[in-house]
Amino acid sequence: MVAHAKEVGPNRYRESYGRYYEEFKVGDVYEHRPGRTITESDNTWFTLLTMNQHPVHFDAEYASHSEFGKPLVNSCLTLSIVAGMTVSDVSQKNIANLGWTDIKLPNPVFIGDTLTGETEVLQKRESKSRPTQGIVTVRTQGFKQGGVVVMTFDRVMLVPKEGHAVDDKANY
Repeated sequence: MVAHAKEVGPNRYRESYGRYYEEFKVGDVYEHRPGRTITESDNTWFTLLTMNQHPVHFDAEYASHSEFGKPLVNSCLTLSIVAGMTVSDVSQKNIANLGWTDIKLPNPVFIGDTLTGETEVLQKRESKSRPTQGIVTVRTQGFKQGGVVVMTFDRVMLVPKEGHAVDDKANY
């Protein structure tokens, strides 16, 4: 999504990202770029920071004896990066993520792989209890080079209607 420049005062503008409820259209697909190449440091730091002690993520000798023959990127890191890629376009205006389902990891990710993503709008409806908000369901796919799918997940989000997002308040 290209940033919108919003006037917040005379000769003063603020960039705004994300989408309002009205801007989501069922069937639309948003491509998330730029890609992100995973480094050894990314994988080791994330794995140890999150207290994952499985050596397949940070012990090259151990991983060399696994079916993959080399360290695997921590799947939670893959999820974090792919989800993060979606924020500026899909969820930066969100009020809340209401749920994540059907997280799938069909192919492994290795150090040096470059991730990209895309998100399809599956459903949307107005909130029954919050008249200034709507509920949007999306499916995101993460890819590595060559178009290989490495992750999919569905997400349900509470999204403000136009004029009701935090960044609509000029002095936040």
